[in-house]
Amino acid sequence: MNKNNQKIHNLNGINRILIIRLSSLGDVLLSTPLIRILKNNFQGIEIGFVTKSQYADGLRLNPHINRLFLYEPEDEIIPNLIKELKKKSYDLVIDLQNNLRSKKITNSLNIKTVRFYKHSFDKFLLVNFKINRLKNASPIPERYLLTIPGLKPDGAGLELYTENEPFSLLRGKTNLIGMAPGSKHFTKMWPKEYFEYLGKLLVKTGFQVVLFGGKDDIAICTEISERIENSINLCNNDDLLQTAADIKKCIAFVCNDSGLMHAACAVKVPVLALFGSTVKGFGFIPYKNSNLILENNSLTCRPCSHIGRKKCPRGHFRCMLDLSPEKAFQVLMTLIES
Repeated sequence: MNKNNQKIHNLNGINRILIIRLSSLGDVLLSTPLIRILKNNFQGIEIGFVTKSQYADGLRLNPHINRLFLYEPEDEIIPNLIKELKKKSYDLVIDLQNNLRSKKITNSLNIKTVRFYKHSFDKFLLVNFKINRLKNASPIPERYLLTIPGLKPDGAGLELYTENEPFSLLRGKTNLIGMAPGSKHFTKMWPKEYFEYLGKLLVKTGFQVVLFGGKDDIAICTEISERIENSINLCNNDDLLQTAADIKKCIAFVCNDSGLMHAACAVKVPVLALFGSTVKGFGFIPYKNSNLILENNSLTCRPCSHIGRKKCPRGHFRCMLDLSPEKAFQVLMTLIES
């Protein structure tokens, strides 16, 4: 059997494991339970992790990782990465990415490899024919565990370590509600006008709104912040550790199905998540953290994509437009009071 695609029956004789998850932020954070469970169940095991440099802060301070390797797509950098990986003499690779880029790495290493099963055909059936074979599928962190037989969830959630990083910019402030209006894909974004309206409702109720996002979200966060009285705009240039330190100061977090949704879960802040074109069956849901998901379950066109689209294929965008700010406010109050 090819070393690059083997079944593992146990970890006897395995001392060094390399995990590959190149992107994106949410997927990287969703891998942290696997890292923790491996470390806690197999004494003395050494874990390396390969990810893109832009997502490295999600793992940089993780005490369960012995070595973090940074991946860049430039051709001249890949051989250097392979050379560094070979020096460590890993016994097993867990390929959570399972695509052409990760296979390029594993093929070069020629090490025993197991791969995450992505349910690609099931996602295709659900998106294109609304045949749902994912109704009872586990969340992604638990699907990651299936790469190693016998691993079981430990009841804990995601991890994002911010110790020894800059102090929160919100220290001393109270009654803070975080909002992250951004997303890579239009159909996963609740309208900015809705975030603005919700923010104004929150201000009337005595809360202060804090806007969060990365460099791609600066424009939308600035626009919304300018229209909400006394709001604080902490959108930054993709400084995840600073963002996480600040999110910790919030009593709740309102967001789209995005990487910052998982970051808020990882720092244990209650999350109200707004799901548009995507659905819970894909597995990318708030994990082991107080949360409520607001979505329109009356539409037969959902999901129209498993990652998001540039525009609504039906033209009505009801998956998001039907989720009113008033309804979101009610659900958020329920979350805060629970």
